[in-house]
Amino acid sequence: MRTEASYASRFAGASVLVTGGSRGIGREIALTFAEQGARQVAIGYLRSDGAAKETAAALRERGAEPVLLRGNIGDTARLEAMLDELGELDVVVANAATGVIRPALELTEKHWDWTMDANARSLFTLARVAAPRLSPGSSIVALSSLGSTRVLENYVLVGVSKAAIEALVRYLAVELAPKDVRVNAVTAGLVDTDALEHFPDRQAMLDFYRQRTPAGRLVAAADIAGVVSFLASPEAAMIRGQSIILDGGYSLIA
Repeated sequence: MRTEASYASRFAGASVLVTGGSRGIGREIALTFAEQGARQVAIGYLRSDGAAKETAAALRERGAEPVLLRGNIGDTARLEAMLDELGELDVVVANAATGVIRPALELTEKHWDWTMDANARSLFTLARVAAPRLSPGSSIVALSSLGSTRVLENYVLVGVSKAAIEALVRYLAVELAPKDVRVNAVTAGLVDTDALEHFPDRQAMLDFYRQRTPAGRLVAAADIAGVVSFLASPEAAMIRGQSIILDGGYSLIA
C-alpha cells in the first residue's frame, strides 16, 4: 500500500522536462513532479520570462532544481542545445500547444501550417531529439484534448493537430518500446485556463461543460498533473501508446 511519503519520493533523483511549463497546466505538472521528488525540472517556454521565473521559484521551494529553457522546441538546433544542457532525461512532458480558433472556411494554409507545426510536428521533433537522451524506463507523455475525436466549435485545426498527436503517440510507443521508453497521452476535457481567452463564448462554454459533466465539475490542472505523473511512474509500465481520457465523464453522454 502506497503512503504519502512514498508518493513524495516517486521520482526521487529524476530529471524532468515539461514544455509549456511556465503557466497553467504545464506549471501544475512541473510542480507535481517536484513534489514527488524530482531532482531537476526543466520548463520550456516561449515568451513570459516573469511567469517562468515565478515557476522556477516555486520549484525550488519544493526541492527541485529548476532549469529555464526559452525558445521554440520546433527548432531542432535550438532544442538540441536545450537538451544538451539537461543531460539524461527520465520524463518528457509535451504540453506546449497553440492554434488558430476559427471555423474551417475562415482558415488559411498558413493557419494550418502554424497549428500543425506548433502541436503535432513539435512532438515529433521533441521525441526524435530526446530519444537518445532518455534512460531505460523513462516516459514521454503528450497532452491532447477531446477535440481529437469530437467536433468542437471553431476547433477544427487544433482538433486535427491533437488527433495527429494521438496517432504519433501510438507509433512512437511501438518504435521506442525496445529502448524501454513508454509513450502515452492524456486526452483532457475542458480546463479553465488562460487559453480560453481566445474563445469568444468562454463563460458559456464553462457553464455548459460544468452542467453536462457527470462528475459535477470541470477538469482541474491538478487532475491532469496527477494522471501525467502516474503515466510516467513505474506503476504504468504496461500502459503503452494509450490516450487516457480525463473528462469527468463528459464524453460518455450522448
